[in-house]
Amino acid sequence: AVVEVDGAETARYSLTQDRTVRLEAGGGYNVLSISGRRAAVTEADCGDHTCVSTGWIDRRGEAIICLPHRLVVEIVGGEHGGPDAVAGG
Repeated sequence: AVVEVDGAETARYSLTQDRTVRLEAGGGYNVLSISGRRAAVTEADCGDHTCVSTGWIDRRGEAIICLPHRLVVEIVGGEHGGPDAVAGG
């Protein structure tokens, strides 16, 4: 998981090691939790909490965005994001 603030990479965390990290960004904070090879923002002091509502991500290209704090957490490496469902015909 790559963490960016204002478009600049500030940290990189492996999804293979469970951890909880407090990220200071944009005058506030977000709590990044990594567990079971997936990541989520589980707490934040922003106004809308959209970042928290995003839930868990685990596929390359998936991201959690906190606009008030100008924070992006994106999954890089690993498996490509694929379809969420398969339609039969």
